[in-house]
Amino acid sequence: MRAIGGLRAFGGLWRWRHNPLRRTTDLAEGWLAFAALVLILVAAPLIGAVVGTTAQGALQQSVRDQQENRHRVRATVVKKVDGSLIAPDPETATAPDRQSRVVADWTGPDGTDRHGTVMANLMTPRPGDRFTLWTDGQGREVGRPLDSATATAHAVLAGFGATVLAAGLVEGGRRLILWRMVRRRYARWDHAWDEAGPDWGRTGAGS
Repeated sequence: MRAIGGLRAFGGLWRWRHNPLRRTTDLAEGWLAFAALVLILVAAPLIGAVVGTTAQGALQQSVRDQQENRHRVRATVVKKVDGSLIAPDPETATAPDRQSRVVADWTGPDGTDRHGTVMANLMTPRPGDRFTLWTDGQGREVGRPLDSATATAHAVLAGFGATVLAAGLVEGGRRLILWRMVRRRYARWDHAWDEAGPDWGRTGAGS
């Protein structure tokens, strides 16, 4: 809708460029609408692309760092901790797993034996059940590493959000400038009416 309005404004600007009834403010409003249209169609997507590309690079680096520093180990259920099932972390989960809190034993990547309460992707955990656990280099539980597809989705959303925000700022700036121009025009009209008021309607006024 903003683009259509800008095209109409530019069309009006082109038709009014040699019109003898054209006011300076008409020309200024037309150029304002055209400039806003160019910024929305060109600058806003460019900003979105830059933000998306930057976010993609940072997130993919995070993916590589997490995949390098997080390790998958096998843990053994000692007992289940009473409580309801818990939904997985939406930031890192790649499947609709449901998790339970359990007390478990496992061995960290550094060979250290570990024991503690962790999250297990088991619906009905029983003592002796085996499950996968993500840990850091010292065997401490961490979240599942971010995957590349999820990182790309976040980068796309960041770029789209930046594009929409930039377009909104441009449109908001255009409306603010236009509002100030209209107010200034009305102020000039009021001033002109005030000057013409005492003589308005008198015979021979202005002769």
